[in-house]
Amino acid sequence: MTKKSKQSKALPIHILNGPNLNLLGTREPEVYGHTTLAQVEKMCAAQAATWGLSIVFRQSNHEGEIVDFIQEARTGASAVLINPAGYGHTSIAILDAIQMLKIPVIEVHLSNIHRREPYRHHSYVSKGATGIVMGLGAQGYLRAIDAVADILKGSK
Repeated sequence: MTKKSKQSKALPIHILNGPNLNLLGTREPEVYGHTTLAQVEKMCAAQAATWGLSIVFRQSNHEGEIVDFIQEARTGASAVLINPAGYGHTSIAILDAIQMLKIPVIEVHLSNIHRREPYRHHSYVSKGATGIVMGLGAQGYLRAIDAVADILKGSK
């Protein structure tokens, strides 16, 4: 699959966002940027479309709901992009759900977690992820979509 080719039968990419990302653009913009989550969703939909892919975009402040979203992706998604936010550093439940997936999983962080507070340096989600994109702000989501498209192309 090349960029701009159409892939009408592909399942959507599920893009999952963790706690406090609903406040993106206003919460600590010096760390997370000024782009809102609604803007990120539009950017992701446009980027996926260039690859002939679609997205399902979700956000929750509740760990169990994120686990539910991941479980839905088992049969309803071609890949998962997840910005676990604070749950990346604490949630074994989210890691367990991700490890059940048999599809690509890309972990996304707006900031470089290794340049931040020591407790943020570890991510449980990373253990289950195919790859990680961090420190690129909202652009990281777009790079993650490109990575997923390349991975899916290789699996065809």
